[in-house]
Amino acid sequence: MKDFVDLKKDSNSLKVNFHTHSTFCDGKNTPEENVISAIKKGFKILGFSSHSTWSFPFGDSIKKDEFEKYIQEINSLKQKYADQIEIFCGFEADYIPPFCKPDFDAYKKFSPDFLIGSVHYLYNGENSPEKTMPVDWSTEKLFEGIKSIYAGDAKKMICRYFESERKMLSECNFSIIGHADLVRKFNQKNPFFNENESWYKNELKETAKSISRAGVICEINTGAISRGFLTLPYPSEYFLTLLHEQNVPIMLSSDSHAAETLDCAFEQATALAKKIGYTELAYPKNKNIITYKI
Repeated sequence: MKDFVDLKKDSNSLKVNFHTHSTFCDGKNTPEENVISAIKKGFKILGFSSHSTWSFPFGDSIKKDEFEKYIQEINSLKQKYADQIEIFCGFEADYIPPFCKPDFDAYKKFSPDFLIGSVHYLYNGENSPEKTMPVDWSTEKLFEGIKSIYAGDAKKMICRYFESERKMLSECNFSIIGHADLVRKFNQKNPFFNENESWYKNELKETAKSISRAGVICEINTGAISRGFLTLPYPSEYFLTLLHEQNVPIMLSSDSHAAETLDCAFEQATALAKKIGYTELAYPKNKNIITYKI
């Protein structure tokens, strides 16, 4: 969010996750099951972030007639467990222009505590969001899209992905950027581009600058680790180094789709952050960035 103000909060034991999916979208567990698991795991803060393509819900996104129920249920859990854990209600909101965007004005009627801005789909000119190319559904869908839409040019698709992220960052008002290099998801097991090539590194450099200008938090996302696609989190070590150089605040996120994975690979992610030189983590609250020591 461009109007975030940095605040210091001195704590060495804060356990936080803002990227949590439940049965309202493609998660395995109910919101309350996630809350109970979070308490058992020692979390102090839990943020819910159902997939959303408001106002054109499709795929795994929360259904149009479920939004109010979702807000009501999370708010109810806030009260029920207030003495044990702090709960935030938000959305992982997709950027698919001209259909939907992660912007507080677009979600005003739901009064979310935070928004994660993510690019999961690449708009290809069709007049329906269902016709967009999914980046992370499966290797089959990915390679099919590269072949049919980008004439087999993986580089062109990847550049389009980062271009979309940079447009999202410049046009929209949100709190956290989700899995900033999601295009890596299938590259470890089914390589289709070289992450060490200069053109790719240049895309990361430009995107790091855009993230910094936008004033959002970047998550270290361990979701691909928990689901067996990667052995390292998003963003890559090189990308994270660029973000550190740009003074971008970071947070740990499990991108959890099951209650048991709420803190998946958090120790690994913390070690990576420290290796890069980060000494603090962050989270959004009331349009401020709260920071605390690792």
